[in-house]
Amino acid sequence: MLIVKKFGGTSVADKERIFNVARRCIEEYQKGNDVVVVLSAMGKQTDVLLAQAKDINPNASKRELDMLLTTGEQTSVSLMAMAMGALGVSAVSLNAFQVAMHTTSDYGNARLKRIDTERIRNELANRKIVIVTGFQGINQFNDYTTLGRGGSDTTAVALAAALHADACEIYTDVDGVFTADPRKVKNARKLDEITYDEMLELATLGAGVLHNRSVEMAKKYGVQLVVRSSLNQTEGTVVKEEVKMEKMLVSGVACDKNTARIAVVGLEDQPGVAFKLFNHLANHNINVDIILQSIGRDGTKDISFTVAEDVADEAVEIIERHRSGSLKCQSIDVEKTVTKVSVVGAGMMTNAGVAAKMFEALYDCGVNIKQISTSEIKVTVLIDEKYEEVAMNAVHDAFSLGK
Repeated sequence: MLIVKKFGGTSVADKERIFNVARRCIEEYQKGNDVVVVLSAMGKQTDVLLAQAKDINPNASKRELDMLLTTGEQTSVSLMAMAMGALGVSAVSLNAFQVAMHTTSDYGNARLKRIDTERIRNELANRKIVIVTGFQGINQFNDYTTLGRGGSDTTAVALAAALHADACEIYTDVDGVFTADPRKVKNARKLDEITYDEMLELATLGAGVLHNRSVEMAKKYGVQLVVRSSLNQTEGTVVKEEVKMEKMLVSGVACDKNTARIAVVGLEDQPGVAFKLFNHLANHNINVDIILQSIGRDGTKDISFTVAEDVADEAVEIIERHRSGSLKCQSIDVEKTVTKVSVVGAGMMTNAGVAAKMFEALYDCGVNIKQISTSEIKVTVLIDEKYEEVAMNAVHDAFSLGK
C-alpha cells in the first residue's frame, strides 16, 4: 500500500512532536507500506516569518514573501528526515522544486497544475520514506509559489491523486471533524463520516480542520480522506462521496472571523453596474461572498458584500480607483468587526424550516442578523463578532448536534 500522511504545524511544533510524528510514520513503513509524508511549517513559524517581513518592508512583493515563507516547510521536512535517520530509518526530504510541483504564477495563492512523480517513485522504490514540503510549488519561471494558508492539505491530496495512493490521512491537533469547533462549543461531537460536499462547505465557511481546496480536489479525483489526531490513536473522521448513515438534517456549525463587510452606497441604478463592481474585484483575485443589493430609489442603489478581512483594504482601494469612472458612488463603508456563522447539512435539501430554526435560535439569544446567504446545503448569517460564541452555541443546541 501507498499511504500519504499530512501533519500540520502543531504536530511538528518542537523536538518531542517531531519524533512523535517520525515514530508514527515509521510504524506504517515497518508494516511494508510505502509512505509519503507532507509537512507544514513548525508551530507558528509562518506567522513569525510574516512578522519579520512586515518589520523589514510592510509592502514587500508577493514574490519575495513566497521566497521567505517556503523556508518554513523546508526546515520542518529536513528536521523530520534527520529524526527518522536518528531512529534508524532511511528518509529523504524534498521541496517543491525537487519534486517538482508545478503551479500557476499567482504568488501567495497559486494553484497546482501538475506534479512530476518520478523522483518520489524512485525514492520509494529504494525503500525510503519520502517527506515533501506542503504549501508550496514552482511556477513557469522556476520561482517558488505558495498555495495560500492551509495549502499543505491541498499538497497532500494532490500527491495522493497523482501517486494513486491507497489512503490519504490528514493529521491535526483535534480528533477529527466535529459538529462545531470544540474550543468554542463545549458539547461539540466528533463525526465518524461526512460527505465531500458538506466538508467543502464547512471548510469554506471557516472550519479550520481542512483546507477547502483540498476537499475540492479530493472530490474531483475520488481521494478518500481521513482526518485524525497526531497526538493520540483515536479513529478520525472519514470524508467521502456518500455516507452510510441516514443524512443528518445539519452536520455542523462553522464560523469565520476573517470577514469584512463592504457597502458601496449610492451607485447608479443602471444595467451592468454590479458586473463592473465585481469584475474589478475578480481581476485582482478577490473573492466575494454574501451579496445584498437594495431596491433602486432616486436613480441609485446600494450593494453590500463580504470579503476576507485581510483583503478588505485592497478591495476598497480598487473600488476607490474606479469611483470617478465606471463606479460612481456616494460612499464606501467598511465594517471589520463582523463574523459569519453557518449551518451545513445535506439533509437541508429535503427538509423545510432550517433557516427559520436558525433565526429563532439567534433571536432567542439576542443576536441581530446583518446579512443572510443560503444554498441547498447551507445557511450563513453575518453578525457582530462579539456574539460569535453565543451564536454558535445557540445554533448548535437548536439542532441538537451535541453528544
